[in-house]
Amino acid sequence: MSDDYIIKPQPETGTSTSPMKAVDAHGNPVELDIVHERPLTVFLNNREIVTLMSIGDHPKLLGVGYLVNQNMLSPQDQIESIDYDDVIDTVVIRTKVVTDFEEKLKRKILTSGCGQGTIFADIMDKLEDTTLAQTFQFKASWLELLLNKIKATPSLYRKAGSIHGCVLCHKDKPLIYMEDVGRHNALDKIAGYLYLNDLPKEDYILYTTGRMTSEMVMKAVIMGIEILISRSGATQWAVELAEKTGLTLISRARPKRFIALCHQGRIMFDLEKPSSKAAE
Repeated sequence: MSDDYIIKPQPETGTSTSPMKAVDAHGNPVELDIVHERPLTVFLNNREIVTLMSIGDHPKLLGVGYLVNQNMLSPQDQIESIDYDDVIDTVVIRTKVVTDFEEKLKRKILTSGCGQGTIFADIMDKLEDTTLAQTFQFKASWLELLLNKIKATPSLYRKAGSIHGCVLCHKDKPLIYMEDVGRHNALDKIAGYLYLNDLPKEDYILYTTGRMTSEMVMKAVIMGIEILISRSGATQWAVELAEKTGLTLISRARPKRFIALCHQGRIMFDLEKPSSKAAE
């Protein structure tokens, strides 16, 4: 199986997990790994923006991606430096032009994201004027290939559990696989990579292990993603926002089955239909 990853989890390094001893239901000693959870404070220029709870990997990508998905960094902004201090768990992003976000910081909306997600109210204003292109076609047969490749990839989830994953894919190839205690953090790290490497946003698929909430839909749309897939379900508001912005939502994803919730026109249903005998 070929490996097309640009970035993927590195559970063997042990930098995001710690071993511990415990006991099972019968009182027998067991050893297991648990994932880290640590604060990361994000500064934009001289202003403190937010403190995120994260596993601690890719702090620069997380910081930049968070700002991008909060509409605080645009493609026109020029980043002069990104500094990370692992002693005080702080990342500082400095731009050429300093912007005042005082009013933006006052208009917060708490979301249902793991660890209490937050979006800023002007994002809702931006989504009002956003409609995704309808040119990308997704073959249903790609899903089995994608899921098998993702499942075969060593991950923190397989090592320790208690974590979410997001994978940026192109057709049937997974490219960037990020994990974190919150799926929105994993998504922000992908956004940070796309922004810093100036990659085109077209023709990407985003797969998440967690449910598809309004926050996940908003961030996917801001990133220009046209298809969002989850092995879980979606909330009602997530479906409404996806319908309005032109995002294809695919839930309950398994190798040969899924539920397409909206904008099914992007999907090429090329799976072989079960024989009448198999259907009986």
